[in-house]
Amino acid sequence: MTVNEKRWAILGLLVNAFVWGVSWWPLRQLNAAGFHPLWGTLTVFAPALLVVGLWYRRCWRTVLTNPSLWALALAAGATNVGFNWAYTTGDVIRVILLFYTMPAWAVLLAWWLLGERPTPAALFRLVIAFAGLWLVLWTPGSAWPVPQSAADVLALVAGFMFALNNVLLRRGRNHGTGARVLAMFFGAVFLNTLVAFGGYSLGLLEAPKPVNADWVPVALGLSLAVVAANFSIQYGAARLASSTTSVVMLSEVVFGSVSAIALGAAVFVPQTGVGALCIMTAAMMAALARQAPQPTPPSAETTTANSP
Repeated sequence: MTVNEKRWAILGLLVNAFVWGVSWWPLRQLNAAGFHPLWGTLTVFAPALLVVGLWYRRCWRTVLTNPSLWALALAAGATNVGFNWAYTTGDVIRVILLFYTMPAWAVLLAWWLLGERPTPAALFRLVIAFAGLWLVLWTPGSAWPVPQSAADVLALVAGFMFALNNVLLRRGRNHGTGARVLAMFFGAVFLNTLVAFGGYSLGLLEAPKPVNADWVPVALGLSLAVVAANFSIQYGAARLASSTTSVVMLSEVVFGSVSAIALGAAVFVPQTGVGALCIMTAAMMAALARQAPQPTPPSAETTTANSP
């Protein structure tokens, strides 16, 4: 691979990280227009699924008839429901940090589902990550570090489900990239639809807003950005070692945190900074631990978001 090809590959990863890092802003614009985060996510991912579904149209039968891809779809859908809901309503820095405890959950899930006994280094990363989690969640005067809001809970659940998504991708790596990507986009739309209409039928959500010029450009813009981000990261991840991909993708935290502080959507405090250092150190160690001699197909961290 030439130097220029490597630069374009890294740029592709940065495009994906940027889109997911700043996606909180358009999601909040939709929320301000009267869309609950569930409706907002659905308006973004339904058009994206249309594009991805047409691109990978030959994979639909595989996705709809394979139980392992259904499991992947549900894990990806739960990640999107939790992350986007938390990203829209919570403190952006707290949400993104709690979400990035994912590598710690992945160690435990891989042990349980794949039989991969954690190494001493993996257990050390686990301790560092959960120490950071303790610092982010703990508030002076409280006996235990517990979530302070529904957004905290949603972010933690989303991080856990993203880790499960990662493990399921490895478990079903015999499926092609197209089938896995389609399954995750399908899961995002399917589960958001199920939860949104369930909430609406119970009177917990208002009906989605009618089509108008106030929110349609925002929804379509983010939807196109999500599709572009997906193709960008597939381009980059197919040309770089997985360790390089994982490290570059951590820039999502930087994009999200800086944009949130600049636009007043988050408050940075020293305690959170120390917790962030622990969580990001664990994530960096996990990324660097996955050294591979040859580039590998996109993992969960490169085919979904959130980033989510």
